[in-house]
Amino acid sequence: MHDLTQGSTFRHLVRLAMPIAIGMVFQTLYVLVDLYFVAQLGDTAIAGVSAAGNAQFLVMALTQVLGVGTMALIAQAAGRKDRDDANRIFNQGLSLALGCALLTLVLGYAAAGSYMQAIGADAATVAAGTEYLFAFLPGLALQFALVMMGSALRGTGIAKPTMVVQLLTVLLNALLAPILIAGWLTGKPLGVAGAGLATSLSIAAGVAMMAWYFARLESYVGLDRRQLLPQWAQLRRILRIGLPPGGEFALMFVYMGVIYAVIGGFGAAAQAGFGVGSRVMQAIFLPAIAVAFACSPIAAQNVGADQPARVREVFRTAAWTGSTIMFGLTLACQWRPEWFIAGFTDEPEVVAVGADFLRIIAWNFVATGLVFTCSGMFQALGNTVPALLSSASRLLTFVLPVLWLSAQSGFTLHQVWFVSVASVALQALLSLWLLRREMSRRLPEPLMTPATA
Repeated sequence: MHDLTQGSTFRHLVRLAMPIAIGMVFQTLYVLVDLYFVAQLGDTAIAGVSAAGNAQFLVMALTQVLGVGTMALIAQAAGRKDRDDANRIFNQGLSLALGCALLTLVLGYAAAGSYMQAIGADAATVAAGTEYLFAFLPGLALQFALVMMGSALRGTGIAKPTMVVQLLTVLLNALLAPILIAGWLTGKPLGVAGAGLATSLSIAAGVAMMAWYFARLESYVGLDRRQLLPQWAQLRRILRIGLPPGGEFALMFVYMGVIYAVIGGFGAAAQAGFGVGSRVMQAIFLPAIAVAFACSPIAAQNVGADQPARVREVFRTAAWTGSTIMFGLTLACQWRPEWFIAGFTDEPEVVAVGADFLRIIAWNFVATGLVFTCSGMFQALGNTVPALLSSASRLLTFVLPVLWLSAQSGFTLHQVWFVSVASVALQALLSLWLLRREMSRRLPEPLMTPATA
């Protein structure tokens, strides 16, 4: 366990954010590797895999319930130097992970076909997406254990083991993808199903490696079979903090689903271009997400240690760092956005749609970074409802306007992207206001004396 209640907050932020960012880059490569090899199968395969991959947002919503709840409570316990409480939370998180994995498999296989029929542009896209999703579901189910164990380590101030596991699993995925998709060496190509299977096998290997780490090397928290039975008081603590962030990711699933639905009339090439562009955008967001993920355990340990001044300092440091990085990435997307897309497909129409998407959507990068940082601080403070309210505001500022525009004559893709930029800017302002109010309530300013004044 690393004590984050002492020393430079900026050094702590960099030390945690760097391995988190590297690990998240490799995590994103799961989908990008699949997308690269699937792109060789044509536009229909790209559109199908991209649309099916959107289901990952729903699973990420559930993994956030576990990850955020366990990370925040373990970090606060570490700040209080309460190891027993940290272990109780860790083992209860494992129990929740098992239950969520089983639920994902049951509901996923039951609803995969209906889901793809609802958002697929045509029958071929629906077939490709369903085939991919069936093979990808075991990997989605295993994400719960992987995220839970990584979040527990992050709460204790440790990020490197998670990064190493993510690196190794992506390398395994890159090795398996061409073998299973194109039939290299085997002579039996599985197509889009091979892409999903390669990812599932790689994630299974990652779970095994993390389990080995906790069994052999981790000393602060660990498996205790006696604490695996449900303890409703502890489960309520996890869910109270974790459910609102899960709702945030569920809303992202809704927003992405709305986009796929309204652009379906523009054809498979439009869905493919948006699919590639949105995956690239997620990769671009990784530095801001890493900063937010790093600031959360740092701030949470200081909340547990009752050091409000350091909690405020963590937010200022993270906000400036994330905004600076995201502004630089905004400029990069204004310069040559097509370079980010052309690496995955050589279809001119798909490249054009993806490049236009990135060029316009880049103007909300700084605002998105601030939203992520505020969400991380809400997690540290132990009240994540304001972050959910901020995300839900886009139902009014994005979903309703886009649905209205899609019913008008002259509706274009550019209108969707511009409305998205405006809605994220408004969300950032709302998040900052809500965080200021929450910090004033939970972190009262110290009384000023003549000496401190």
